[in-house]
Amino acid sequence: MSLKDFKIMSKLGEGAYSTVYKVKRIEDNVEYALKKVNLTNLSDKEKQNALNEVRILASIKHPHIISYKEAFIDLNSNSLCIVMELADNGDLFQQIQKCIKQNTMINENEILKITFQIANGLKALHDLKIFHRDLKSANVFLQSNGDVKLGDMNVSKVAKKGLLYTQTGTPYYASPEVWKDQPYDQKSDVWSLGCVTYEMAALKPPFRAEDMEGLYKKVIRGLYPRLPSQYSQDLQNVIRMMLQVQTNLRPTSYAITELPYFNKFKTQTFDDQSKLLNTIIFPKNQISIANMLPKANYNNPKYKTETHQNSDTQETINRNRQSTLGGGSQQSSPNPTRISQYLAEQEMLLIFCQLRWKTQKNTQLF
Repeated sequence: MSLKDFKIMSKLGEGAYSTVYKVKRIEDNVEYALKKVNLTNLSDKEKQNALNEVRILASIKHPHIISYKEAFIDLNSNSLCIVMELADNGDLFQQIQKCIKQNTMINENEILKITFQIANGLKALHDLKIFHRDLKSANVFLQSNGDVKLGDMNVSKVAKKGLLYTQTGTPYYASPEVWKDQPYDQKSDVWSLGCVTYEMAALKPPFRAEDMEGLYKKVIRGLYPRLPSQYSQDLQNVIRMMLQVQTNLRPTSYAITELPYFNKFKTQTFDDQSKLLNTIIFPKNQISIANMLPKANYNNPKYKTETHQNSDTQETINRNRQSTLGGGSQQSSPNPTRISQYLAEQEMLLIFCQLRWKTQKNTQLF
């Protein structure tokens, strides 16, 4: 497989080291998202981080997580190319911005449904001891059928001992333990989900301030404005559970999915076939990576029916292709419609890192 097998339709976003395109695969005439990561200026650690994303994407098979299809190395541009499922209705941040512009609100039933689906996606990650670490509305992707899918795993990480110490993510959605440079677990993702759920109702994150010091103080206190009066106490309760400052009081992703508020959405059984793959080590000979990475995973029943292809033959073609899966850099690839927010977040993250350095030096943040 190579770039010649795809027709580029448009550019979806661009980061420091990667570019995401909307593409159409010539073989099946289906549209996908293709992330192209330039390896030229990446350090060995950054390349290894890219392969960590590959490992995670290839491991997860869940209806509420963006799935990978395949990947390969484009030798001409010295890039890893990863082909992923394309969300056909934008992302949640775009939907929130649309509501703000049109002066409308998101229906409470829809908010609960989206929260339930994200929680199920998180549970699939957490069952494998994978923490997303950058859950925000811009990383929740919408499907035209009403479902949502969690995506952008480029800073996700596997916790071998149950806890992580390396802080990352977006400050507006970061948990108190992350702000305080404390070890954290899966419940940090649950806090971020609470922020996203609140944002869907209030059309803004629960914790906002003029500067990083003010944001820090608000997050560690866990105080936020009440939702608009049109929303029920049930929704208030769900958010309050997830935005508990003390982690021992905060529920797990599994516990969230079992709340009675979500019973009406339990009409679907999830056939979770996720299995954590082995760590992939970036080889000295870059060409040999093609034999080390997960194989292609295209599954287009509609296409095969329409073209009357024999399923066994198609599986053989896919098996023989043995294309590899590439990864992204540590930089996000924002949709052009959210470039301004992306740039603002990057500026905040820079200040965040500076403050963290001061914390380590002075043992006190403020």
